[in-house]
Amino acid sequence: MANEQNEIKIELSPEVAKGIYSNLAVITHGPNEFFVDFITMAPNMPQAKVQSRIIMSPENAKNLMAALIENVKKYEATFGEIRPKRPVNNGGQGEIHNPFITGGKA
Repeated sequence: MANEQNEIKIELSPEVAKGIYSNLAVITHGPNEFFVDFITMAPNMPQAKVQSRIIMSPENAKNLMAALIENVKKYEATFGEIRPKRPVNNGGQGEIHNPFITGGKA
């Protein structure tokens, strides 16, 4: 449990609380930040629109990665293994199943 001195009060407006659906993310980076573009792709549509872009420091990107790993493990312990449906090339390491794309430097 967090110490009262370290507790952060977070405000969530109704507009943000609705959320934005994304079924694809493109991740790129420069020397000082990571860019995560959340995209919604629709079947039979030649273009996809970026719904939101999050820019974060490398340290915060790594913290996010650790939090996602921890939460996926908790989810799978409760609901079973997540089995992504889309294969994506793993940079010469063979095919992996991952619905997200990681890009190179921005």
